[in-house]
Amino acid sequence: MPAMRSASARSQTSQTKTLSTRAPPPPSNSSVEDHFFWTYTEEPHKSRRQAIIKAHPELCGYEPLTKYVVLGVVSLQVACAYLLRNTPVLSWPFFLTAYVIGATANQNLFLAIHEISHNLAFKLPLANRLLAIFANFPIGLPYSAAFRPYHLTHHKSLGVASLDTDLPTALEAVLFDSILGKAFFCTFQILFYAIRPMFIYTPAFTHIHFLNIIAQFMFDFALYKLCGSSMQSVYYLILSSFLAGSLHPCAGHFIAEHYFFSKTSGGTESIEEQRKAKSGKKEFTSASALASLPPPETYSYYGPLNIFTYNVGLHNEHHDFPAIPWTRLHTLHRIAKEFYEPLPCHRSWVWVIWTFILDKNVGMWCRVKRAEGGRMVGGKDNSGWKESEIQN
Repeated sequence: MPAMRSASARSQTSQTKTLSTRAPPPPSNSSVEDHFFWTYTEEPHKSRRQAIIKAHPELCGYEPLTKYVVLGVVSLQVACAYLLRNTPVLSWPFFLTAYVIGATANQNLFLAIHEISHNLAFKLPLANRLLAIFANFPIGLPYSAAFRPYHLTHHKSLGVASLDTDLPTALEAVLFDSILGKAFFCTFQILFYAIRPMFIYTPAFTHIHFLNIIAQFMFDFALYKLCGSSMQSVYYLILSSFLAGSLHPCAGHFIAEHYFFSKTSGGTESIEEQRKAKSGKKEFTSASALASLPPPETYSYYGPLNIFTYNVGLHNEHHDFPAIPWTRLHTLHRIAKEFYEPLPCHRSWVWVIWTFILDKNVGMWCRVKRAEGGRMVGGKDNSGWKESEIQN
């Protein structure tokens, strides 16, 4: 892979020309002092993608296995909701089932919808939309259709302050810049991800949004009647969704993916550094090579929780190649390891949550932002979504 290695070196060299510390923010009329990491270069995934795809175009495509995993997890959640139909909501069996099984299952469905939003379950776009609506059922509230344009814009406009709804606002960063504030944010982060986009921009409302809403409420009503007009079953699904985005191990990926963790925090060594540490070598060539680079915009995680989350932990790989399905991301990492092993990565999502809350060097301000570039996904013509706007 000599060609890929030299391409990686060129990519890193070009990145060293950017600012490695906090750049001055763009002019603003806001009275809030800005402490985000601002950069004036394009996001790093594009150049890495161009270097790798020339050698391995065969990895792209859709994954037929996804629909069967979705069917299994939806069936599991419906079964749990039915079995808990007569169990008091304020009871340990109800809460533990919702936390251990329900939250893990619904996090899996969140990420199934994430996977499907990239058209990676079926060849036809409409089939992907319908599967996403089906995967949405155990989540309790309709969101799959709304999620898609926001998420694809996140890919097209990584870090762009006016478009990327994954970025916290300056107001959030001021209000939650403390241990208690960060603990509150981590506990209720699912609500922040649901509400924040409405203050950034509003994509067009389409027939897919309407179908998502109608189908979801029909499912909730059918489940309510199936369980003997008991609301416990619906409460179970909604509690599972809340816990899936709260203080749950799998929820660590929300923070792990794009928040900057300094070297002083520990736990974010690259794979190269970890390997050399185990071998007893004290000098890490990758660390010195990366020392002058800007704060990382994306981190990967290669631990066991990827089994439950469609390998979303391989997040650098996913952002480089959003057209590669979850079952092939490890293959991508293996054949292009000279690109990925020097990058800092997380070893534990639980550690990520713990450190984010307690470490004063990590917090809401630790995001890389750019003022320009990217584009919004979610344009609409007379026939609905423009495919040119929604392709990967």
